[in-house]
Amino acid sequence: MQIPISVISNDALTIQTDVLILKYAQFLFGVDQAVAIRLSKLHTNLIESLPENGKFVLSDTFGTLGAKEVLFVGVETLSHFRYQNIREFAHRALAHLAKTSPQVETVCFTLHGANYGLDEIESFESEIAGIVDALSQGEFPQSLKKITIVEIDQDRASRLNQALTDLFPQSAVIINKGHLTEMNTSSSDRLKEAGYSSETKPLVFVAMPFDKKMYDVFHYGIRGAVNKAGYLCERADEAYFTGDIMERVKLRIRQADLVLADLTQANANVYLEVGYAWGCDKQTVLLVQDSNELKFDVKSQRCLVYSGIKELEELLQKELENIPLKAK
Repeated sequence: MQIPISVISNDALTIQTDVLILKYAQFLFGVDQAVAIRLSKLHTNLIESLPENGKFVLSDTFGTLGAKEVLFVGVETLSHFRYQNIREFAHRALAHLAKTSPQVETVCFTLHGANYGLDEIESFESEIAGIVDALSQGEFPQSLKKITIVEIDQDRASRLNQALTDLFPQSAVIINKGHLTEMNTSSSDRLKEAGYSSETKPLVFVAMPFDKKMYDVFHYGIRGAVNKAGYLCERADEAYFTGDIMERVKLRIRQADLVLADLTQANANVYLEVGYAWGCDKQTVLLVQDSNELKFDVKSQRCLVYSGIKELEELLQKELENIPLKAK
C-alpha cells in the first residue's frame, strides 16, 4: 500500500481535498482565522464552538472552500505549540478521521511553526513524523489515497519539497502489513527523533528586522548555515502573537545557546535584543551589510560584514565551527 505525500504551493482556501486539517491554538491566526470567518457565515456559533485542547470540530464547507470539510484540531496556545506538539497534532488528526470519517480519500495539512518563529525544517519534519506515526500504526482513514501539505509561499514550498525528497525519495509512504518499508536509515532515524528530541538541540535565536528585503538573508544566509551546523534556528514574529511580544523574545533569548543579530537597517528592536542578550551573558554574533550603519555602542564590537547571501552563509558557517554548541 502506497500513500503519496506531496508539498504544493497553493492557497489552503481553494485547494481541492476531502478534508483540510487546521489547528486551533485557542485563538485564531492566519489560515485558520480566514477559514473560520468564512465558515461562520454558514454555521452559527462556529467560532464560539472551536475546540479546546485535545478536542475536535469537523465542519462541512458546503462548497465555500476547495475542501469539502475542515477539521479543527484543538491544541495548546501558540507559545506552547512546539515541535513535539506539532508531531502529536498530525498524528491525532489522522487518528480522529480514522474513527469518524473512514471514507476520506484525500487530506491536506498546512505547515505549522515556521510562521511564528520555530525552525522551519524541524517543524516540517515533526509534522511529517506525526503523519508517519499515524500511518505506521494504522490510525488513518482506510480509504486514504493521498496526503498534501499546502504552502502559499512558493519559496518555502520549494524548500519543503526538498526536505520531503530527502526523507522520501519515492515521494510516498509505503506500508506493508502495517509496517513502513523502503526507508533509508538516515530518514528513519530523523523521523524517530523529530519533535521528540528537538528541544535537546542547541538553540540559535535570530534577532533581525522583519522586512521583506531581509527574507532571503534569513532563509538562505542565516537559517541554512545554522541548520547545517545541526542547530535549531528560531526567531519571534510579532504578527502571530497576542500579548507582550518582548516577553516572548526575552524568554527565547534566555533559553538560547547563541544569539545572532543582524544590525542591518539599525533597527531599534534588534539593538534592544542585543543589549538584553549581553545582559543575560549570552554568546552573540553580530552581522551587518554595511558597517557604516553601526551605532556607536556596537562599533567597537566584532561584526561579520557581508555583501551577499552566499558570502553570509559561508562566513556564518566558519563562525559556527569556531563556537561549537553542545546539545542539552
